[in-house]
Amino acid sequence: MLRRLYDWTMAKAGHRHAEWWLALFAFMEASFFPIPPHPLLGLMCLAQPRKAVRFAAFATIGSVTGGMLGYAIGHFLYASIGAQLLEVLHLARSFPKAACYLREYGVEIIIIKGATPIPFKLLTITAGFIGMPFGTFLLASLVSRSISFMIVGVLFRLFGAPIKQFVDKYLGLVSIGFVVLVIAGFVAAAMLGGSGAASQKHCDMVTSLPG
Repeated sequence: MLRRLYDWTMAKAGHRHAEWWLALFAFMEASFFPIPPHPLLGLMCLAQPRKAVRFAAFATIGSVTGGMLGYAIGHFLYASIGAQLLEVLHLARSFPKAACYLREYGVEIIIIKGATPIPFKLLTITAGFIGMPFGTFLLASLVSRSISFMIVGVLFRLFGAPIKQFVDKYLGLVSIGFVVLVIAGFVAAAMLGGSGAASQKHCDMVTSLPG
């Protein structure tokens, strides 16, 4: 079953409109969708290694644009949409600490996120809620998403053939690794809400002061 799904996805990854679907997937993930676009990006790069950097660029642009939507939700629609969305995604408990960190460290937190599995949507919605300057948010998001996606694109562009051989041979293990990575992202986000009482009280005060 897994092998048939892999083969089907590989065939679709070579479609002439696949890069636009990738951009849409990245857009949704940055604001409200729970699954990261990296697997689709990886499969597309496997199917056409010479276009790997181009695919990574599409994912980056889609994700940054989706981050703008997440920012808007946090800034203008947090009470009506944002809070419920974070609850559905099981990120509500992480929100106060994320707001606290963004207020204290700002750009660094968003850029560092590019090297971690923490859900990007948590930071986009939170950045909008606390009123991070939009230009600063946009620049930090571009750097962060470029780190996250361009690493994949460059690696596949340079080492596409051996990577494909490895994936073909160890598809089951690669799939398990991806699931573990997704879970790790949500666990890392959940750990943001697991601080001590004093720190949590401080962060709760921070999140009560939007703008």
